[in-house]
Amino acid sequence: MHTHSSSTTNTLNLGILAHVDAGKTSLTERLLHAAGVIDEIGRVDDGNTQTDSLALERQRGITIKSAVVSFAVDDVTVNLIDTPGHPDFIAEVERVLSVLDGAVLVVSAVEGVQAQTRVLMRTLRRLRIPTLIFVNKIDRRGARHESLLSSISERLAAAVVPMGTVRDPGSRDAQWVPRAVGDPAFTDRLVDVLAAQDDALLSAYVDEEAALTHERLRAELAAQTGRCLVHPVFFGSAATGAGVPELIAGIRELLPTQDGDPQAPASGTVFKVERWDAGEKIAYVRMFAGTVRTRDRLPFTGGREGKVTAVSVFDRGSAAPRDGVAAGQIGKLWGLGDIRIGDVIGVPRTGASTGGTAPHHFSPPTLETVVVPARARDKGALHLALAQLAEQDPLIDLRQDDVRQEVYVSLYGEVQKEVIEATLAEEYGLEVEFRETTTICVERVTGSGGAHEIIDKGDNPFLATVGLRVEPGPPGSGVRFRLEVELGSMPYAFFRAVEETVHETLLQGVYGWEVGDCVVTMTHSGYWPRQSHAHGTFDKSMSSTAGDFRQLTPLILLSALQRAGTQVHEPLHRFQLTVPEDLFGQLLPVLSRLRAVPHTQTAQGSSYLVEGEIPAARVHDLEQLLPSLTRGEGELESAFERYQPVRGEPPARRRTDRNPLCRKEYLREVAGVRR
Repeated sequence: MHTHSSSTTNTLNLGILAHVDAGKTSLTERLLHAAGVIDEIGRVDDGNTQTDSLALERQRGITIKSAVVSFAVDDVTVNLIDTPGHPDFIAEVERVLSVLDGAVLVVSAVEGVQAQTRVLMRTLRRLRIPTLIFVNKIDRRGARHESLLSSISERLAAAVVPMGTVRDPGSRDAQWVPRAVGDPAFTDRLVDVLAAQDDALLSAYVDEEAALTHERLRAELAAQTGRCLVHPVFFGSAATGAGVPELIAGIRELLPTQDGDPQAPASGTVFKVERWDAGEKIAYVRMFAGTVRTRDRLPFTGGREGKVTAVSVFDRGSAAPRDGVAAGQIGKLWGLGDIRIGDVIGVPRTGASTGGTAPHHFSPPTLETVVVPARARDKGALHLALAQLAEQDPLIDLRQDDVRQEVYVSLYGEVQKEVIEATLAEEYGLEVEFRETTTICVERVTGSGGAHEIIDKGDNPFLATVGLRVEPGPPGSGVRFRLEVELGSMPYAFFRAVEETVHETLLQGVYGWEVGDCVVTMTHSGYWPRQSHAHGTFDKSMSSTAGDFRQLTPLILLSALQRAGTQVHEPLHRFQLTVPEDLFGQLLPVLSRLRAVPHTQTAQGSSYLVEGEIPAARVHDLEQLLPSLTRGEGELESAFERYQPVRGEPPARRRTDRNPLCRKEYLREVAGVRR
């Protein structure tokens, strides 16, 4: 792998984020037109935008997959990443956030701050991604200015600096008027906001106001924006172009480029994977350091590696073929057959503290459904197609039921069904149907339990000794495997077979749900070494193999699990619900019926903010009821919070293989007569 490069790049990787329908994709088109990348502005309604390439995106007028397109602002190459706005695709958004230097959060001047706007801003602030706010649609009837600024500051809990004012809001002639240099009102506002974060600036203002030049204040504004302390606000219209040149200037001046060292060891993150028509994988990578070139052998997560066969780099337009992709840039890599979204290529990053560098955690999908081909003969093709889609989206989790020949797919929401259905039809020519959506639960170990089988004792048909003890682990710890026997007591391959089988077996516990947050300890081990007859031939019936350990381990583990006991837990979402004050009383019985538990209720002017927890299975019901309950004025945002024990009879999950719970006769039948 090469690590030298002739020059540094000057690149800004920029995300455009918004609640669905705020005009994010339209703004992307306007920015590309202003930069000279496209000659004609596409319209979402017409389905001819630059970044919405999926047929379903064009039909529905929403963004589903992140798209990258590039343009230049002076000496900076901006890689603009258009992200989904629908809540069902928040995982796609989070993946993109891991590679951003800065973001523009789009808010509608008519609808104002919406549920997803708040989710996105919280995520941007948590990941410390410098963010400008662009208030779109100032030309629409009902557009607000001053009242909306107050709402943004209050509802996004953010320090904001309006970079100008709006003339004639709500009309086709609406204009954005930037604040003039030396405008006293603007200077006072800047000082108020910036001094709250910087004592030295406050002292300078008190001691010698004249020393605070406009240049110093703008430099401090850029510095505090870069540290996510303040958020400059621009108003405008993607439809008419009002305010867009000022936004572009703000992007150039106020958002920091994070270029990295192209001569350092290569380090990057894969945030998107797609396939060419021929089936070849293409990995979208953000390079943080070093340079990756064609023909480099590239290591990535999990000890895997591949040889790069081609490179494209996003630069002043779309991606163009290049010899290599350097630090700060986004590129497309061919040839990495085993690559997956989220993989780190080259050297993992350390000590990072800027935008896109904080660890990002994807909330688990909490719903699942069975996908059924319309034609029975397409079962094999459907499984292959879904496996390829799961490669492109690691949060699409597949479970195969070998007995019923059915495939289960995990989901974040109902819209994802439409996307999967449309993608299978468009890209694979497959028509499918979905069964009813059900909730994904988990099992938690409640006590300690152990079991063991000794080689050549009792009715153990396998040439293996395995003993396992199962105990609860701390929340969030996952499954940990450890040894209470000596590592030298048998070949390492047999220990590895036991450990791998433990993880596979715990995908289905006593009730069929995945078991997590537990410690599995191996307490007994033993094997028969390789035996031969006098004439020197290997006798399998007298010699232990890894297969013996793989067959016996599920029996032992599931017996131990039964003795330890498990409890089924259902996913719980935290929610924030804003409702008109006069309808608040009618809402509480509905929340109770949906098993939602309100924790806080706060009066906010003429509305109430209710915060609490609700079972994931009931979130969709609440979304469906909310418009009629609140005259269309209610706002709901929810996100996975934790798992809670199921009350009453625990739901069992349909098993997807023939690995039964402690039904030893099955494995004994498979084993046959071994001795």
